[in-house]
Amino acid sequence: MGVERAYLSGLELVENSKIVMLSNNGEDGYPYTKAMMRLKHDGLSKFWLSTNTSTKRVELLKNNNKANLYFVDENNFKGLMLVGTIEILQDRESKEMLWNDGCEIYYPLGVDDPDYTVLCFTAVRGNFYHGLRNTGFRIGER
Repeated sequence: MGVERAYLSGLELVENSKIVMLSNNGEDGYPYTKAMMRLKHDGLSKFWLSTNTSTKRVELLKNNNKANLYFVDENNFKGLMLVGTIEILQDRESKEMLWNDGCEIYYPLGVDDPDYTVLCFTAVRGNFYHGLRNTGFRIGER
């Protein structure tokens, strides 16, 4: 599979996914993975996720912002791994961008809840898997 086709297939997989797995390394050097809702993205280059500021995940990312996202289509045995970095955003504009009805369940003080954080993942490379083949690509290389 060529790079362009892998990118487009990966983008289709992202569009059809409601859940994404976020992995990053812990203080002990081992990877930690968490399922999160796929909220907003710009192609395969940027992804915005929300989480509680008080989580261990946010503390780990402050010390090491390298991470990966993994999307899976279990019915067709397809997967997309994106490798990059995460920026922790606390500004109101970023929070409003992701806010929708129902968020108050997690953040009872609303969009200005201090326990509401936005994570912005920026991908540098990806790997698309399907049909016993892996196709690696750099973001922007199509």
